[in-house]
Amino acid sequence: MSVVGRRVKVRVPATTANLGPGFDTLGLALAFYDELEVEAVSDSSVTVEVEGVGAGEVPTDGSNLVASSIRYVFDRVKQPVPGLKLHARNSIPHGRGMGSSGSAIVSGIKAAQGLLEGTVNFSDDELLALATELEGHPDNVAPALFGGLTVAWTTEAGPRFKKLNVHRGVSPLVLVPDFKMSTELARSLQPESVPHEDAVFNVSRSALLVAALTQSPELLFEATEDRLHQDYRASAMPETSAVIGALRSAGFAAVVSGAGPSILVLCSDPSERLRATEVARSAYTSTWTELMLTVDIKGATVGAVV
Repeated sequence: MSVVGRRVKVRVPATTANLGPGFDTLGLALAFYDELEVEAVSDSSVTVEVEGVGAGEVPTDGSNLVASSIRYVFDRVKQPVPGLKLHARNSIPHGRGMGSSGSAIVSGIKAAQGLLEGTVNFSDDELLALATELEGHPDNVAPALFGGLTVAWTTEAGPRFKKLNVHRGVSPLVLVPDFKMSTELARSLQPESVPHEDAVFNVSRSALLVAALTQSPELLFEATEDRLHQDYRASAMPETSAVIGALRSAGFAAVVSGAGPSILVLCSDPSERLRATEVARSAYTSTWTELMLTVDIKGATVGAVV
């Protein structure tokens, strides 16, 4: 069945990964979205229009990450690859630790799923496998695909995930600076091994964090302690480190969002975010944007354009 002429629209949430101790494992979907419309056309051309974040910066041909992700899915399921017209409306900042690359990949995968509806069916595990193949690890793509709090892990059979419902009191605050951080650079600062004591410390805090996010938000401060990655990366983003230090000294559950340099503050009620913002502002030395968000519970959605 030809997909030419089909048009689909996709919405994908931003994500924040690690959440402090849950390195490469825990992720959270945020109600802050990139939107995409895709039309399959009869020739082999690829055209991309971008509004918002990335306009004038990201590729507008077949090398665009969303477009290449669509084509990747068609190739993997052995379906003829159509030409594509994409119109992206982007809000998720790039290079800030809010899962922009994972969201772009998921946008492409969900668009391909929509275009191939009725021809190829995808299970959740298959969608996660495709996204992980493109992203390299599942901690950001799992919440982008499925929403909520996700625990992601890998097996010999491929990546797996478990979605959990977040306690209604949990209120995320994301502080986004006007400077970027390379995920590759952040990862290069990690040691190849860590002390046994630090590994045990993070295992306990990761387990506690799942309980804090789902049942007991009053435990968020202790649950977000980390010894595996944030201190090692601090030298590459000193202002982020200083703002987190100020927030944690004041009792707020502040952590690096993903690879940074944005900061995630997990508050136990919405009003707490106002107090956290005041503390953060006292530590800024550059321009930051403050996003008071909710947890996205749906994940990526796709539908036909009518």
